[in-house]
Amino acid sequence: MSKRRVSKRKPDPAPVQLTIESLSHEGRGVARLDGKTQFVDGALPGEVVMARRMRAHRTFDDCATIEVLEPSPDRIEPFCPHAKLCGGCSLQYMPQSLQLEHKQAVVLELFKHAGAEAPKVVAPPLRSAPSGYRSKARMGARYVFKKEETLVGFREQFSSFLADITQCPILVPAVGERITELRACLSQLSVRQAVPQVEVAAGENAVILIIRHLEPLTNADIELLEQFGRDHDFLMYGQAKGPDTVKPLASYLDPGKGADPAGELFYELPAFDLTMQFRPTDFTQVNMPLNREMLSQAMAWLQPQAEDSVLDLFCGLGNFTLPLARLSAQVTGVEGSLAMTAQAEHNARKNGIDNVSFAAGDLFDIAALRNADGGAQWIRHYDKVLLDPPRAGAEDVVRSMGLFSPSAILYVSCNPATLARDAAILNAQGYRLRTLGIMDMFPQTAHVESMALFEKAGRSR
Repeated sequence: MSKRRVSKRKPDPAPVQLTIESLSHEGRGVARLDGKTQFVDGALPGEVVMARRMRAHRTFDDCATIEVLEPSPDRIEPFCPHAKLCGGCSLQYMPQSLQLEHKQAVVLELFKHAGAEAPKVVAPPLRSAPSGYRSKARMGARYVFKKEETLVGFREQFSSFLADITQCPILVPAVGERITELRACLSQLSVRQAVPQVEVAAGENAVILIIRHLEPLTNADIELLEQFGRDHDFLMYGQAKGPDTVKPLASYLDPGKGADPAGELFYELPAFDLTMQFRPTDFTQVNMPLNREMLSQAMAWLQPQAEDSVLDLFCGLGNFTLPLARLSAQVTGVEGSLAMTAQAEHNARKNGIDNVSFAAGDLFDIAALRNADGGAQWIRHYDKVLLDPPRAGAEDVVRSMGLFSPSAILYVSCNPATLARDAAILNAQGYRLRTLGIMDMFPQTAHVESMALFEKAGRSR
């Protein structure tokens, strides 16, 4: 059997002039050239630009703006000097109000395309500070022999190369303003060519930097990194292999100096009198101020009552579970990771909350959970359900909603396409979409967070 030959389409390197007609869901300009769609990074509707085709596909091309010939009146100057090179965020040339308007339009269009009903109410977007918001990030690192220095940051647009940056206004300032110093420190390591990544995890009390190293660090390397941490008020961690090897650098020399098993970081939720402790590798929302606003809105929309039993699916470390417990009779949190449910249980104890229970289970296979020995005891009726799934959405959960039969469902989404799909499934089960709104969790990027409230037809909350 002969192998089918796959043609490789090489883009034409010559710049082309394009008139931008609209924006794609990802916030790229959309134009046509000889009948073929062109997706253009860095372009706004109504603009005429010179663009270079970076990748060619059968039905469309990916392009990058190299010159704006006729700018839109909406265009603004990016506040980051590296915005045109770095691929970490792509919408800085758009006013934040226009970013939100576009994201809201994308969500509503996806609902229509999926056959989901339109919301009765479209809520105003939850707004975020435009910069300095990102408390968690994974940055690449690479020692460049020709420059004799280490680059730290994000990939260039349309490239696997790291952008040569000296600052990142999107990161929390403690890190974003010290990229140059971090580069200089890593360049002095004996294993500088074997450091591919630096991970950032910031709480309200401290900032942790996790140095990924493919070769063992020497004692001198460890002391150099520890001194950098002391100089700039960072807690320095190392990662030799997988995520389970993340630990304080101090423990490399003295095993007695291990990390707090419950995590050295925390964030406060003053509206609910909560302190949430977490480890640097735990999932947390990257925008802490907006997370607080999101939680307040979630409670206002779902309206948990003192007599309610509530189910929190994909509960993580209890970010929604514990606020719900402050307002409800009983809350059950379910998460796929045993480590995360253990962290949630710790946070419940730390905050003196005893009306919650947690369970670990694969929420992408509800049937298997029901059929396991004894079945999952948490699968039963609840007054209300909250779910905050990953990008894949919660299709199996929403198809199984009859097992829980709640009067109201609050769906927090990080992917509007899967939210729209799941909304159509809930509609078919008699749940009406009452309120829908977006949240500006990731300003300057095309990423969209949404919140949707569904109510069972004919039933009051």
